[in-house]
Amino acid sequence: MTKIVKKADILLDEEKKQKKTEREDTLNERVPLLKLAGLSVQDLQNLCRKLYQKIDVVDEERYNIAAKVTKNEKEIADLNHKIYELKGKMKRPVLKRVRVSADAMLGALLGSKHKESIDFKANLKTVKKEEEKKEEVTDWRKTVNAMSGMEGRKKMFGVTAS
Repeated sequence: MTKIVKKADILLDEEKKQKKTEREDTLNERVPLLKLAGLSVQDLQNLCRKLYQKIDVVDEERYNIAAKVTKNEKEIADLNHKIYELKGKMKRPVLKRVRVSADAMLGALLGSKHKESIDFKANLKTVKKEEEKKEEVTDWRKTVNAMSGMEGRKKMFGVTAS
């Protein structure tokens, strides 16, 4: 376990160093170093004005982005609140299965009107099924034997033996 922790600590340190070098590289790429040597007072003042203008633009963009973020976070919070309210209103209790006989159910539905049990099967309509005519199933060997030979062919063509 300690070897794993040591290895993770080493990897974490390497990752921190790598991120630091990447940050320095991107900053050097985006913001070049200022060369102030040999500049007059007027040139330094102009450079300061340009830098302040750039700072104002960046601050304005940062403010706009922060305003959008807060607006979106507020909208998300409102939607989450609406979802919570809807879930609260629509919450259904867990129903338990109850086994009730037909007589007990009719007693509960009809109240005191229901005094004697009703036979539901007696009230059902009866449906008569038409009996299907079944073809007689004969042994196929007998029919093949009877139709084989000359006599079977005569029977097929309706020729009588003379």
